[in-house]
Amino acid sequence: MQETLERVDVSWDRVYDFITVDKIDLHTHILPERWPDWTARSGYPGWIELEHLAPGCACMCRTEAGGGKTRFREISANCWDPSVREAEMDACGVGMQVLSTVPVMFSYWAKAEDAHDLARLLNDHIAEICRERPLRFCGLGTVPMQDPDRACRELERCVFELGLRGVQIGTNVHGLNLHEERFFEFFRRAEALGAAIFVHPWDMAGQAEMAKYWLPWLVGMPAESSRAICSLIFGGVFERLPRLRVCVAHGGGAFAFTIGRVQHGYDCRPDLCATDSSIPPRGYVADAATGRPARFYVDALVHDGPTLAQLVRIMDARRVALGSDYPFPLGEAQPGALIEGMDEFDASTKARLLSGTAREFLGLE
Repeated sequence: MQETLERVDVSWDRVYDFITVDKIDLHTHILPERWPDWTARSGYPGWIELEHLAPGCACMCRTEAGGGKTRFREISANCWDPSVREAEMDACGVGMQVLSTVPVMFSYWAKAEDAHDLARLLNDHIAEICRERPLRFCGLGTVPMQDPDRACRELERCVFELGLRGVQIGTNVHGLNLHEERFFEFFRRAEALGAAIFVHPWDMAGQAEMAKYWLPWLVGMPAESSRAICSLIFGGVFERLPRLRVCVAHGGGAFAFTIGRVQHGYDCRPDLCATDSSIPPRGYVADAATGRPARFYVDALVHDGPTLAQLVRIMDARRVALGSDYPFPLGEAQPGALIEGMDEFDASTKARLLSGTAREFLGLE
């Protein structure tokens, strides 16, 4: 038994040589079933804890000053039990899920050392599941982006020690955009390691002003994703790091559908938009004339056939990957069903969207 374990540890990447699944779900979230009380551990509130209500049912709660709690989201066993996940994957024909934490766990607001300790716990948990079931799950870690030095160290641990394919980060870091120079070394290190960066919207601007009707999730999240993409473009991050692999969740939000406006702004106000990058925004989306795909990746989670068709035209199928946001209600209940039902996509395009793009983004090939 020990000899087998050592062989897997030494040649971890080669496990993926044998993966021929038809569907790879790039965008899924997972939590441990239990973790320590981080409010008691750190000495201050604001942390998420999991309150188990009944077998297979729990509520994510945020601790408050004075000992109170705010309910955030109810979840089921499929958010922590890999056996339940596998059964639901089988029912939908999903061969592999890419695991990442729930974005509320980023904790960019907290002291860096406390957020780093929590990240290590979450990353160890994901890595353990991936080691135990390598043909069904691969993983992305989380890092304390409020401290770029710590983020780099944890990124390296994720890649070198845990065998994760990269990390998931937020669209902003406690209000700071991703183009800020303080984050550049993190992205440079990710490029050097060949680590995939999955960008997920969180901490949306204007939540207090549009709290009603779930607007932060319906309107704020698409804006957040576009904010991150535009920051990476205008800030010159993509230009300076040409091999950096970035995928933005939820179809890249509003970006692909406002590219005309973004490009027009770049053209009419270069004094505001073209200060840190010499490549215009359209230089980062697909070019049908040359056959060049977009510079970055997005998932296909747009919930609408015409929208998905337009997204593929703007980005190219080589830059769009199946992502369901499993197991949450704004996700795709039957992962891949929208792609499979698109009459305008031929078999090779569907295959690319369902698994090929994810393989390339994650470096599984």
